[in-house]
Amino acid sequence: MAELIGQRVFPADDTALADVLGFITGSLEEAGCPPRALMQLEVSAEEIFVNIAHYGYPAGSPGQARVTLSLDEGPAAVVEFADKGVPFDPLAKPDADITLSAEERRIGGLGILMVKKAMDNVTYRREDGMNILTLQKRFA
Repeated sequence: MAELIGQRVFPADDTALADVLGFITGSLEEAGCPPRALMQLEVSAEEIFVNIAHYGYPAGSPGQARVTLSLDEGPAAVVEFADKGVPFDPLAKPDADITLSAEERRIGGLGILMVKKAMDNVTYRREDGMNILTLQKRFA
């Protein structure tokens, strides 16, 4: 059973990114997350939060993103992003083909591929009108 570290709600706006990362970094450092795992979580969290801020809500519509942090057995850090934005499962699309040149490759998909490669587990679900994306990173 996961142990809750903390939960905060942020405006789904780029201006909140530093606060989101500060919350994640400070909380996970205090929980003993090793520097390498923390760096990977920070980069992944930035990608996910910026995507929520840019694409989660129709232009001009204010929105929010809830960030929940917990520790799981292993130990592992768990970062959950929840928003009431446009339904979107970033894991449903095929991975970007990184064997193609930049000119041949479609736009989009590299960020979520990076997140999937950096994390030990990434899941998505739509529940109670919310997009919920969960990142898990083991400490070892």
